[in-house]
Amino acid sequence: MLDIFLVILGLLLCFGGIVGSVLPVLPGPPISWLGLLMLFLTSVIPVNYWFLGITLAVAILMVVLDYVIPAIGTKRFGGSRAGAIGTTVGLVVGLIAPIPFGVLIGPFVGAFIGEIAFNKTESNQALKAAFGSFLGFLASTFMKLVVCFIYLGFYINYVYTYFDGFF
Repeated sequence: MLDIFLVILGLLLCFGGIVGSVLPVLPGPPISWLGLLMLFLTSVIPVNYWFLGITLAVAILMVVLDYVIPAIGTKRFGGSRAGAIGTTVGLVVGLIAPIPFGVLIGPFVGAFIGEIAFNKTESNQALKAAFGSFLGFLASTFMKLVVCFIYLGFYINYVYTYFDGFF
């Protein structure tokens, strides 16, 4: 019974990691990794410390890159810290606001407003910086999603391989 609970919890965590890859408040890959960990805590699947260690290292690397990549995109296109912060604020507003594609429009508009309002940047330069910040956000989100879907694939493969042991 505990094994079934851990399998269901692990699956929910893997899906939560996918959602967390898009939402700025949840660290997607570490949540997905916890889903893998729940699976290895069952009595059916033998613990593979190498697998867990490598996937944990990748999850931690993704958290670090999640902060670095948008900043690199912003700086590369001439943006500032205000633009990077505006990207995050814009994402949150885009998630809450009932507009189509708010998750995509919000970060761009937030970076643009951050550059114009707090740095008094020229509109052309602010637009370029907003674009860089937006590209960094997209790259970071894409990488997190790929990792979380790979973790979900690992999860499904392990459950499928050891399925008879659960029932």
